[in-house]
Amino acid sequence: MENAEKRHISIDGFAGGGGASEGLRMAGIEVNIAINHDPAAIRMHSVNHPKALHLTEDIFQVDLSKYLKADDTVDVMWASPDCTSHSKAKGGQPREAGLRILPWAVHRLCKQILDVTGHLPHMLFMENVEEIQDWGDLDEKGHPIPEKKGCEYNKFIQAMKDLGFTFDCRTLVAADYGATTTRKRWYAVFRSDGKEIRFPEPTHNKDGSNGLQKWIPVSTVLDFSDLGSSIFERKKPLADATLRRIANGIDKFIIKNPDPFILPDNIAMPFLIQYHSETKAGDARGQAVNEPIQTIDTSNRYGLITLFITKFYKTGTGQGLDEPLHTITTSPGHFGLVSVFLIKYYGQGVGQSVDEPLATITTKDRFGMVSTMMTVNGDHYVIADIWFRMLKPEELKLAQGFPADYVIDHDENGKRYPVKEQVAKIGNSVVPIMAKAIAEANYKIF
Repeated sequence: MENAEKRHISIDGFAGGGGASEGLRMAGIEVNIAINHDPAAIRMHSVNHPKALHLTEDIFQVDLSKYLKADDTVDVMWASPDCTSHSKAKGGQPREAGLRILPWAVHRLCKQILDVTGHLPHMLFMENVEEIQDWGDLDEKGHPIPEKKGCEYNKFIQAMKDLGFTFDCRTLVAADYGATTTRKRWYAVFRSDGKEIRFPEPTHNKDGSNGLQKWIPVSTVLDFSDLGSSIFERKKPLADATLRRIANGIDKFIIKNPDPFILPDNIAMPFLIQYHSETKAGDARGQAVNEPIQTIDTSNRYGLITLFITKFYKTGTGQGLDEPLHTITTSPGHFGLVSVFLIKYYGQGVGQSVDEPLATITTKDRFGMVSTMMTVNGDHYVIADIWFRMLKPEELKLAQGFPADYVIDHDENGKRYPVKEQVAKIGNSVVPIMAKAIAEANYKIF
């Protein structure tokens, strides 16, 4: 904070690893006070925002009167309360009432600021899942009561207006503003300075129509110098569900894709699978890498799958499936089943060739056949190998919209964070590009 008698303050009320604070910095606003209950989050925030006052406190217990003065002006405050007990990702699971009430901590902080300084924050920005607008009462089992849908949300918004704020909100997709993620969130702007509330205009869209730029694909932030290792040479075979996702992904994102992504050397074709999502038979949870990445959460759900392909040459006589592939001249326009293998969805096996007897048949559908024949730009190819690895924290960081120099792997003393902790802080973060866009749209008329 400034040492001058009259200080202009910016506050990040749920600072986490620093996504919102970084976005505000990108908009020219340095955060002076950062609040979070999690010491690990504060450590990550501190190394990237060392000049801020860091308060490792429960948001319902923090007392801003200890840190603010009567002649201070709070220009900007950002608040992103925990969204997990509002998100539709919870499915039918019980919600946690203690997390659902976190927006009321924002009301509490704003009232403290009003009591100390005599005015509210000039601009308050909030971010959450779009389901926050359905916030209502829970039954005794922790499930939302349909008849109470939205009642607590409306009560909160009215209470903020009663304090003296004007209010507006939008549901925005980060990819529309230049991020490499399609994360969709509710963004709210509260103002107490009488100025107009504005939201940023999109700069991108999915197909680049209407004079906008095309969405930025996740391929731009992936490290293709590391493609992992062959799924057939692992000491511990991949889980059945993972093999199923790989097989389904090959079918959807490569074989049936009219325009698959091909690395410059023209022999490798990557795509992403969602590693721990539930997958129905025949479904493919994942995506091509020439699209923005879907929502990043607190655990690493994305695996990079790469097919290595080789040119297919075919004679008119064909060959047996138990023979080595013949090398011969190209024959455009002719198709044949060149090579197949079976994925087994149980046990320790990663698959089998079709020149072996079928392994034990169970009462459930346990086998999938993957044809390695495909056509790309009129040429025929076969799959030579399949490689796999999880996405790295640095890749997830860039996909979430953080700048390349943002530190996520160690604290200010050089102590390294576990990979799991790095991923969790990224998944919990506000997309910095969105914080920048929201702040800039309103700060320009401050």
